Amino acid sequence: MPVAILTAWVLARCRFPGRSVLNALAHLPLVLPPVVTGWLLLVLFGVRGPFGALLNDWFGIRLVFTTAGATLACAVMVFPVMVRAVRLSLEAADPGLEQAARTLGAGRLDRLINITLPLASPGILVGAIVAYATCLGEFGAVITFAASIPGQTQTLPLAIYAALQVPGGEAKAAQLSAVSFTLALIGLLASEWAGRRLHAALGR
Repeated sequence: MPVAILTAWVLARCRFPGRSVLNALAHLPLVLPPVVTGWLLLVLFGVRGPFGALLNDWFGIRLVFTTAGATLACAVMVFPVMVRAVRLSLEAADPGLEQAARTLGAGRLDRLINITLPLASPGILVGAIVAYATCLGEFGAVITFAASIPGQTQTLPLAIYAALQVPGGEAKAAQLSAVSFTLALIGLLASEWAGRRLHAALGR
């Protein structure tokens, strides 16, 4: 989430060469097939990849086929959702408040922490909740990068898929699907409620 907030702030507030490229890269997981995203993570963060080898050799951290790897895959897949929600909230904030604070001597960091982020808090909270709910449904990137290890990297969709591969597993798949449906619905309702409450608190 901090990386998403920083990326959204840069895209919303800064003008520089290559901004469109950064915007495209931030939203790339939305349009790439999830399996391709998982394969790219495998290439980059595998034990022989440029980042994976560094983490493994220097810090003893191995991401591939681990819970941390499944978390990374989910985070990459929902990153565009978070960036978009925060960016829209930042662009909807009144820039006059930041300009007024600047004229009163507030520095860039001071304005960011005390004005910009509170104004963008509805988008930040909604983005976090929706991203979390979206993570529960991630399949392709997780199974490619972290595999489906029961009790370790097996997410709800992977468990449903595994249940359907076993004769008589339809009942278990139906139960897990009901859990997935319920959690997704709760996440969407919570994001809607939280967004309205924060907008009301900010007087919008």
